Amino acid sequence: MTTDQTVFDLAAVLEEITAATEHLVRTAARLTDAEVRGPSLLPDWSRGHVLSHLARNADGGRRLLTWARTGVETPEYPSLTARAEEIGAGAGRSVAELLSDLRDSAAAFEAEYRAMPPEAWQRTVRWTAGQEHPAARAADSRLCEVLVHHADLNAGYTPSDWPPDFVRDMLDRVATSFATRTDVPAMKLHATDTDTTYATGTGPSAPTVLGPQHGLLAWLMGRSPGIGLTLRGAPSLPEVPSLY
Repeated sequence: MTTDQTVFDLAAVLEEITAATEHLVRTAARLTDAEVRGPSLLPDWSRGHVLSHLARNADGGRRLLTWARTGVETPEYPSLTARAEEIGAGAGRSVAELLSDLRDSAAAFEAEYRAMPPEAWQRTVRWTAGQEHPAARAADSRLCEVLVHHADLNAGYTPSDWPPDFVRDMLDRVATSFATRTDVPAMKLHATDTDTTYATGTGPSAPTVLGPQHGLLAWLMGRSPGIGLTLRGAPSLPEVPSLY
């Protein structure tokens, strides 16, 4: 994954995005039209909502890259309301239609990605919610969206299937973000499979949460109630606020 300051391996990151997308498509292709209308793991969203969102996310990421490449302001989405409306409008389609949209939007994102000159990746663009970052963040964001929402699809793919490199980098990023926030309880995190530790908050007796990297990350991202985690120094897992 990338940071705002780092020049990253363009080909390697695109390969990760492509592999994650192909895996997602294989999972979705096994669904029936009835199953795609069934519930995902996200509140009030069907599996169709998740797939529709991922297609529109590819479009939004492509527009941010176009902005960085051309210098012409090309918003990710017209507004957050318009984004939600587009997702909802596409959620009820057949599996075949959703898959076609997912493939086409991913291909268009890849084409724009390949068209980016190296210097364009460090140009600042603005996401719909107002955050401003170098365009390189759009590459990270797309990979994260595909992998995390693949698990949200509730179709057999789980956080334990996330690539280890993604889990390591994302856990470090999430833990670092939480360490700077005042609404996160004091706790220590110990990834038992890598013997890596993190700390958040301040307090005289912070409990320690132990588990594999993917289990810690899924819990911190609100994708798990803490399955597979153990706790030292407290009777129950701390309440973790929303990541975003």
